[in-house]
Amino acid sequence: MRRWVFVGLTALLTAAAGIAHYAGATAVLGFVLATLALAGLAWIVSFSTEQVGQRMGPGATGLLQSTLGNLPELFVVIFALSAGELVVAQTSLLGSVFANALLMLGIVIVAGCKASPDGVMRFSVQLPKDNAILMLLTSFVIVLVGVSVATGDRAAHHVEAISIAGAVALLITYAVWVAFYLRHDQDNEPSQGRPELSMTQALVLLGAGGVGAAFVSDWFVDALTPAMDRLGIPPAFAGLVIVGIAGNAVENTAGISLALKGQADLAISVVKNSVAQITAFLYPALVLVSLLFATHLTFAIAPLYIGALLLTGLALWQITSDGEATPFEGVALVALYVILAVSVFYE
Repeated sequence: MRRWVFVGLTALLTAAAGIAHYAGATAVLGFVLATLALAGLAWIVSFSTEQVGQRMGPGATGLLQSTLGNLPELFVVIFALSAGELVVAQTSLLGSVFANALLMLGIVIVAGCKASPDGVMRFSVQLPKDNAILMLLTSFVIVLVGVSVATGDRAAHHVEAISIAGAVALLITYAVWVAFYLRHDQDNEPSQGRPELSMTQALVLLGAGGVGAAFVSDWFVDALTPAMDRLGIPPAFAGLVIVGIAGNAVENTAGISLALKGQADLAISVVKNSVAQITAFLYPALVLVSLLFATHLTFAIAPLYIGALLLTGLALWQITSDGEATPFEGVALVALYVILAVSVFYE
């Protein structure tokens, strides 16, 4: 009963945040309402994900949750491109990658280790390996474009064409991976436990929470921008760090909650699927979608982000490819994120 009261309260907060946004309320009021609504929506998606996971394998559940959880990034980038804000669009996508792959995965590992009797978090090795490969593949395209632009060779004049070809190649690779991943997941047992909701109720809550988070995240970012201007925080830092964390509140809450409950495979699946989707699906898909706007998204990004993306892929491979992680490795990932955030602030 109390869960439904919380759902109703979240719905009211979401409506209030929407009214504040469209009625032109003060940035502070809009920010507070959007933050509270986003927290409530994150809990709803976390709870409904757990309910679905008790009937499906962890891979399929994680893929479903991360798909809905990544709706904020999709909306934010589309809105930014339509407004001609290329920096915001790029840093929002990259911020989501770094926030999930470094910050949140690190926290999830620490939480999972705490829930494990021997202090070591153990999980299936296939998803982390696949995720690292997809991330390195995306990094390959970005590094090639970056080197071409830096050297000013003939290919530098065709960055958009190279980006389109790279986007298509990445999308095909991602589709092949998803097909294999879901077939493999059929052999995994669903999570144990008695579901509190019917499958229909869980899916409706999951869908409503994901869609609601998409809109509220946009309102949150819109209310946050005036505050960033007043505080003198660089747009790149706001997009990479603040929007990256806020836009992934759903995955963050779900992953940490599941890790603390000892559901290591599902927790890793939620976070890692989000990283894979952004790098190998969402980013290339938006490269193609951006052709509909005056501002085109490409794989040409600043050198700092090129190096960070490549090194993040290598760090993920090193830390998670053996199917287990320690608190030290989780803290190391968080440390990498902090170093990157500080570097971006002073860029």
